[in-house]
Amino acid sequence: MDSDDAALIERCRAGDLAAFEPLVQKYRQRVYRLAYNVLRDADEAWDVSQDAFIRAFQALPSFRGDSAFYTWLFRIAMNVARDRARQHAARGRAFGTERVDEKDWDRALVDHGTAPDASAAQIEERERIVKALATLSEPHRAIIMLSDLEGLSYREIAEVLSIPMGTVMSRLHNARKRLRDSLGPLLVVLLVLLLALVAASAEAQQVVRFGTRIVLASDTPPTDTPSRAPEPPDERLEAFLPKLRQLFRYNHYTSLERYRGEVKVGATQRWPVPGDRRLEITPQGVRKDTVTFNVRLIRGSVAEVATSIQAQSGNPAVIGGPRHGAGTLIIILWTNPTP
Repeated sequence: MDSDDAALIERCRAGDLAAFEPLVQKYRQRVYRLAYNVLRDADEAWDVSQDAFIRAFQALPSFRGDSAFYTWLFRIAMNVARDRARQHAARGRAFGTERVDEKDWDRALVDHGTAPDASAAQIEERERIVKALATLSEPHRAIIMLSDLEGLSYREIAEVLSIPMGTVMSRLHNARKRLRDSLGPLLVVLLVLLLALVAASAEAQQVVRFGTRIVLASDTPPTDTPSRAPEPPDERLEAFLPKLRQLFRYNHYTSLERYRGEVKVGATQRWPVPGDRRLEITPQGVRKDTVTFNVRLIRGSVAEVATSIQAQSGNPAVIGGPRHGAGTLIIILWTNPTP
């Protein structure tokens, strides 16, 4: 097992919950791709990815380390994804036959400078690839993905899918033969296209734009805030003050910092906060107008705040922070384009 993974796992087992975060960051895209391959739905794949990591964390005490951590994690992700697919099948969705939304494939390959005739030819080739992949059963498609996209060995694929290594070799041979029969000369470029298409669909994540305010709530006006040039009226914060007063019952609310972020889902934005602190905000997922954020406020090696919270457009999220001076720090998250 990877020595870095082993060290993080031991820290998790010893009670250091923060040690699991690097494992999530390291493998989240690969877990997402596996789930997306099974479900062919971006939102469902994110849900399954999060569920897989939660189950993996809960099951860490039972992980013996006989195999690599990622093969154990992939096996959990595949099982969760297949359970979700079976649930959909019960509602009438054909398992393993849904086509990837055309816009997801176009996003990866369309070159807007390409001549119309060439673009039409590319679209036709993509159609053939999509149809060929759709003819494969889910087990055969999974074999192709694990081998040719994720680069796993026969032994690792056997561990992920819980099947004998001979079955892996047989299924991979049969899957490639079926693709060769369907695609003919296109098989040479299939794996390159498959890598580009699936990776793009997994990594073309939505960019989240959000604003963050650090507010000091106190009973008396602060006397130690740095002098600054007068700022324009903060209408948004003024409109939000009644809610702050209702939540925290302080008399004065002073804006200390104001930041704007624009990052992809899963990326972390970091800012300094008064009191030698560091604020880390990571958008975890987007569902319609709701964004799930992971928020951490760190001072030295101590996480004073570590939580997940949801914010909607027009409905900011509010987090009560630690003591600061004569008051308390408050973190406010807005998710609309002009925070």
